[in-house]
Amino acid sequence: MHRPKFIPKGPHRTHDYARPVMYRKHSRRPIKRTNYKDMPTTAPIAAPKRKATLALLIAAHNEEVVLAKTINSAIAAGMTPEHIYVVDDNSSDRTSAIARSILPRQNVCKVRRSGKGLALTKASKKYHLPERYRWIHIADADGAFSPNYFPTFRKNLRVENAAATGYVRSLPGKNVSQYRVFEYTVGMELHRRFQSIFNIIPVIPGPTSCFRSDVFARVNFANKSLTEDFDVTLQIHRQKLGKIQFIPKAITYTQDPGTVKDFTKQITRWNRGVMQGITRHRIGRKVSPIDAYLSYQVLQNLLFFVNYFLWVPYLTMKHHSANILASIFVYDVLVTLGISVLVAARSRRWDILSAFPIVYALRWFGMVVFLRAFAEVVILRKFRVSEGHWENNAGRRYALPV
Repeated sequence: MHRPKFIPKGPHRTHDYARPVMYRKHSRRPIKRTNYKDMPTTAPIAAPKRKATLALLIAAHNEEVVLAKTINSAIAAGMTPEHIYVVDDNSSDRTSAIARSILPRQNVCKVRRSGKGLALTKASKKYHLPERYRWIHIADADGAFSPNYFPTFRKNLRVENAAATGYVRSLPGKNVSQYRVFEYTVGMELHRRFQSIFNIIPVIPGPTSCFRSDVFARVNFANKSLTEDFDVTLQIHRQKLGKIQFIPKAITYTQDPGTVKDFTKQITRWNRGVMQGITRHRIGRKVSPIDAYLSYQVLQNLLFFVNYFLWVPYLTMKHHSANILASIFVYDVLVTLGISVLVAARSRRWDILSAFPIVYALRWFGMVVFLRAFAEVVILRKFRVSEGHWENNAGRRYALPV
């Protein structure tokens, strides 16, 4: 039998005939086959580094007046600059330049006009925040933090909770600020503590909102709502992502409108946004603690209106006596004054007592704005969807106190 050239003599294994054997040129040694099946297709993936605890993300639009003070306050409160990120939502002023003068340049980005919610989403994706941090804290560009704010937050955060929020106080300002001291103190000391016990916190406010990174990635901040923080909070409740934690020792400060006109614009947007969220998430149509609580809040305000604007005038006219109206008015003033004294003592802001007439008037004015928003959104079905764009800050921002 003719044997091909260069085939070595000797016995061959069965598979040598089953598969062709290749040889090097001018050599009797066969080429060693490589078992590609056993080789890894890619290089080994290194184990991910341990996630940092907390990132601070600030969204800003035309905030050159207040942004530097807010960033410096965060640094003084325990955040290192390398973990602070600013997303500039197409500002026309020096917002980006101011942020880059304080933070690492790579921690500041500018995006096309998106609105706060979408700007936050774009920044978190750009910097891969959910992959790099265990918690993501969002803050407004017009606030400040107590000196131990972030150490307190880190110490009290619990992984079993979906989100956390601190204690909101009003920065010293004009008449609106004095009213907000009354509103925030009652809200934090009474309502927020009660809400925390029963896991019915309805809104994680913009100045102090912190999310577990996986929860941050699951909720939709670009929700086209006038109040994206309220909508995101309802998403957490509806998806049953976990409890919202209240950390009362973590105190943050927020800047309030300087004029009644700007105050009106702000609370109109807030009330319309709340009604948006209630209708969008069908609050009151499911059996859950958050449905029961928010339904009670809306019903309480409506009954307040019926009582003071319909029932009391009816009784006054029926009995032809103004004493009924006067007695109820005096009673309401005295109760509100008593609460104001307690608020002033708790907050150490005694200036609100001298501004009590303004505080009392703005309380009633806020009720009227709520009723208007309820009629617009719930009854007339207006403002159901919005683009979530920023308010015009021109003339509304003022330099924060040193």
